[in-house]
Amino acid sequence: MKFSVRDTGIGIPDEKQQKIFDAFMQEDSSVSKKFGGTGLGLTISNNILKYMGSELTLKSTVSVGSEFSFEIEVAI
Repeated sequence: MKFSVRDTGIGIPDEKQQKIFDAFMQEDSSVSKKFGGTGLGLTISNNILKYMGSELTLKSTVSVGSEFSFEIEVAI
C-alpha cells in the first residue's frame, strides 16, 4: 500500500533534498523560527519505516511543492 503527503509550499531545491532527512537539519531555518520544529520528524519517520522494510521518498520542485511517500505491506 502506498501512502503520500503532498504540499503546495515553497519546494526544496535538489541539492538540499537529502539533507532534510538528517537529524536536526531543516532546508530553511527561517521556517523553524516562524513555526517551530526541531528537524527530527523526517528522521524519526524514516527510521521507523526502515524497520518496516521501506523508506521515505521525496519529489519536490521549487515554487511548486513537495510530495513525501512510502510503501509498506499491510495485512488485510
